[in-house]
Amino acid sequence: MQKLNRLSRTLARRLARRLALRLILCGLLGLLLPAGLFARGGRETALEAGVPAPEAGALAPELPAPELRRVALFASGVGYFEFRGSFRGPVLFSLSFPAGDVNDVLKSLVIRDPASASPSVTYPSEDTVYRSLRSLRVDLSGEQALGEILGSLRGEELEVYAPERIRGRILGVEYVQGYSGGGPFTGAAWLSLYTGEGIRQIWLADMERLYFTDPLTRADFERALDLLMERRSGDSRELRISLPGEAEREVSLSYVAAAPVWKVSYRLDLSGDRPYFQGWAIIDNGSDRDWADVELSLIAGRPVSFIQELYPPYYVGRPVEPLAIAGSAAAQTYDTGAEAAEQAKAPARNSTLTVESAMDMSYAPAAAGTAAAPQPAPLAAAVPATAGNGLNTAAGEALAEQFAFTLPGRVSIPRHQSAMLPLVSAGLDAEKFLVFSGSRAQAAGGRSIHPAIAAEITNTTGMSLPAGPITVYEGGLYAGDALIEFLSGGEKRLISWGEDLAVSGSLASSSSRTLSSVSLSGGVMTISRKLIYQWEYSLSNKAAGAKRLLIEHPVTGGAALAEPALFRERTSSLYRFALDLEAGEDRVFRVQEELPLSERVSLGSLRLESLLSYAANGELPAPVRAALSQAAELRRKADNATAAVAELEARRTALAAEQDRIRRNLEAAGNTTPQGQDYLRRMAAQDTELDELAAQITAAAQEARAAREAYDAYTGSLSL
Repeated sequence: MQKLNRLSRTLARRLARRLALRLILCGLLGLLLPAGLFARGGRETALEAGVPAPEAGALAPELPAPELRRVALFASGVGYFEFRGSFRGPVLFSLSFPAGDVNDVLKSLVIRDPASASPSVTYPSEDTVYRSLRSLRVDLSGEQALGEILGSLRGEELEVYAPERIRGRILGVEYVQGYSGGGPFTGAAWLSLYTGEGIRQIWLADMERLYFTDPLTRADFERALDLLMERRSGDSRELRISLPGEAEREVSLSYVAAAPVWKVSYRLDLSGDRPYFQGWAIIDNGSDRDWADVELSLIAGRPVSFIQELYPPYYVGRPVEPLAIAGSAAAQTYDTGAEAAEQAKAPARNSTLTVESAMDMSYAPAAAGTAAAPQPAPLAAAVPATAGNGLNTAAGEALAEQFAFTLPGRVSIPRHQSAMLPLVSAGLDAEKFLVFSGSRAQAAGGRSIHPAIAAEITNTTGMSLPAGPITVYEGGLYAGDALIEFLSGGEKRLISWGEDLAVSGSLASSSSRTLSSVSLSGGVMTISRKLIYQWEYSLSNKAAGAKRLLIEHPVTGGAALAEPALFRERTSSLYRFALDLEAGEDRVFRVQEELPLSERVSLGSLRLESLLSYAANGELPAPVRAALSQAAELRRKADNATAAVAELEARRTALAAEQDRIRRNLEAAGNTTPQGQDYLRRMAAQDTELDELAAQITAAAQEARAAREAYDAYTGSLSL
């Protein structure tokens, strides 16, 4: 109760002091703790408290990092960055990277220093700040209030001014309920100290300042604040590179990191005597580093590129095994053994031989004098330098399976800025066409469509051209936009940028079958036919001048082109036919494709009706029809003979069934009765008839077999 009375009396008097202290506590919670909390007169450093400063390392003081001198951008979304600089003696410098780039840098970093045999790269691990904070005496890894921080330091010695000076060791922090003019409140923190005068309790709001007497604790607190400040630095990570060399030399390092994809756009002017072609590269510097006077290369290609998580630490779980010395021996039981004399008769096992045998099978080290493994070749530069050609556009060259464009001179692009730089400027070979698409016309279902305004360009620029849009100008005005895929040097490609409304056309199609040939050989009839596809392009030119037309006709799978005999060019999926359409002309252009079909028929398996149908088919040649008619006659005889055998077999089956019925009746009536005597007479007559049927069946079967053999022999001997 005494504590609560004291709290009420001093609450109003110390309100301003509490506000000031709470501001300090809020700064601590927000990781902005001012240094004056522990020393009112100014920040007391570890050196002032008697803690020795860290010893300087063997390397020279940190120097400016090498400067960015070369950038190569790839269409796969990565960039190659090369830094160079001249140094003498040991070198220590830092490079800053966004956290998202560290994995790529660790995967691709290359250091070239001819005077340093043992370069090293150090960097803060992803969990370094958290683990370092947890390892310090003063744990600021969480969002603790001052009371929680002091409560976690039980046993530490403090000097507290509240306002009198109190020196003691921390027992803990208690939270009690109190009252103010607005009612009750909770959470008033009281610090318990063990002093020379006993245990003292201090309300945290009464404290003007506090001071750790242990210099190591003060040093850890300073270190924790430094780590928190580093964490506030944002999404940036520093790599510290040390090169312990001595001589003066040129040092370079390079790495690959994510970068915006470079783009390209073209312009094609068809107004002059020779078409003029111009290309521009659009480049984005999305990094936090200025590109100042760098050599810039643009790479067209599709290299494999991926990210692997090399930056975060990985910890592998391991099984927990019991101590070998722990526990007690297990109880055992034993079987009865043989006498010593009998045991001596048993062959002894030689465990040593078994072990030696196993060791003989293991791998043996190479003998002295064995050639050493070949050393890896030295790393080459990721992108070789390219010499400028004196033009204002990029110089292009093949680079393995890719193509590199190196811009002339040096390029400067500030961070987070973009630029459009000339890539190519040259005359170009182009032939203008109207392209009529058979696929589009077929999809239109007989309705008229207009051909595309197009040109066939030939890449005579001396370099490969990446995919991109083309803005076409004609007659000094904008004509339209086109797209182009990757175009190698010397390659031809069609581009289109609009439709010619003065020319229209439609497509009609039909199909038919014709017999090509029929052959008979070895009992097999082979019928060859052709499936004929006919396409008619109806074209109309309402313009005042002639038009050069290029018809793109889809290739029919498996079919051969029959008409026209020649085409301008063919791709994997279509033919291209060129024709001139005069002013006011209406014209029909026909295309015919033939698909061969073949049918093989085994005469031995044909039914008589099918043979007669083929023999009556007027499409077949007369000799083939005559041969099939003769075969049909032989097949009829064979079928009749087979039917006769089947009829006799059916009669014999019926007699056998009747005889079986009479036998059962005879057993019921008895053979001495008049009815039984009648059954006996009927069975005797049936036996005579069955004997006659057996002879007839044998003769009929021989006749059927002979007729079938005659048919097979005839059809097998045909050769027409």
